[in-house]
Amino acid sequence: MFWRWWAAGTSSDLGSAVGGVALPLTALTVLDATAFEMGMIAAAGYVAWIVIGLPAGIIVQRLPLRGTQVAADLIRAAAVASIPVAWWLGVLTVTQLIVAALVVSFAHVIFFVANTTFLPEIVSRDQLQSRNSLTSGTHATTQLAGPSLGGLAVQLLGAVPTLLVDAVSYLVSAALLRTLPARHGHRPDRPTPMGAMIREGWAFVVKHPMMGPTMWAATAMNFVSGAYHALFALYLVRELHAPAGVVGVLLAMDGLGTLIGAALTTRVTNALGTARGLIILGFVEAAGAFLIPVGTGWAAYAAFTAGVLITACLSCIFSVTTRTYRQIASPPELLSRVMATVRFVSWGAIPVGGLVAGALAGPFGARATLFVFAFAALLGPLALFFSPVRGERDLVLPPVPEREASAR
Repeated sequence: MFWRWWAAGTSSDLGSAVGGVALPLTALTVLDATAFEMGMIAAAGYVAWIVIGLPAGIIVQRLPLRGTQVAADLIRAAAVASIPVAWWLGVLTVTQLIVAALVVSFAHVIFFVANTTFLPEIVSRDQLQSRNSLTSGTHATTQLAGPSLGGLAVQLLGAVPTLLVDAVSYLVSAALLRTLPARHGHRPDRPTPMGAMIREGWAFVVKHPMMGPTMWAATAMNFVSGAYHALFALYLVRELHAPAGVVGVLLAMDGLGTLIGAALTTRVTNALGTARGLIILGFVEAAGAFLIPVGTGWAAYAAFTAGVLITACLSCIFSVTTRTYRQIASPPELLSRVMATVRFVSWGAIPVGGLVAGALAGPFGARATLFVFAFAALLGPLALFFSPVRGERDLVLPPVPEREASAR
């Protein structure tokens, strides 16, 4: 079951990585989008976490997990495919790109919560970190290959037709997920108002001595990540004058860094500790952010590559470590709500970062704005440093349930 689940995610990830190059290049080269419009497009891809992030956990808890994922894939495929259709009809606008990104964003919220809730249903507790690392490593591989393939496809086919690859990838994912057995989330024993269930999940996370601080750290990191989504293509195309093929290769460094991070996660957390390591690596990641906007010409390409590799690698270690911790430390009946709460807060910062970056890049330029966000990258490790996490070597785990311990 795991491998079919994994293959479905790999298919959609590869298509999304290709689309991640084609969509901003469509805006820049086909529609001549402004810096603020690029920020709007980047923000639209994540704004759903602000709107339905918290209810998503309840929705997933009440619906079949497999059917929910399949439906989300089909909706995403239709939204992405609408862009080439509109282009062929001669009616494509920046507004449609924003709307399509919004639809994909809403479907992705539901898909992610269902997908991460589904994984502990098919993988044992002691395998979760290795499976999460594998999933992150695979995602990194697709992010490494996808942008390069996307840049090449854009040069050969054009930006808009390349988006069809993304649409087809969602259809493949839906077909694979459809073959998995049905699973349901842990539904409450008695009918409970949605508001009460949301408050219960929220209180569990924010009052938790480990989950609360790591959520706020992730929020700061994702605020910076939102700026990257809005600025990287703009910076490379408008300020470094990089051709489409080079843009694809440079954007692929994010995937390479993530792949390295996935491979190193267990080794690094064993050596430094899951709690202490998050703090140390957080400051190193912030240092890497200052490299991204340095230099001109080929020196700028080298600095951009180094900075993205460092930030992506260490961000992956943070993500795998904290996601595994939440899956293990959360009571099963709260898991979908915990995942939704954390994503609501942390990913809700991504569109905010994108909008702020777009607004600043207009008058000040992408390079100066990237330096501003490099300082903002320090907020993540500082949130952990001034919290109970600093006093622990490892994130504190709950005891293994007796039934699981006896089964071993």
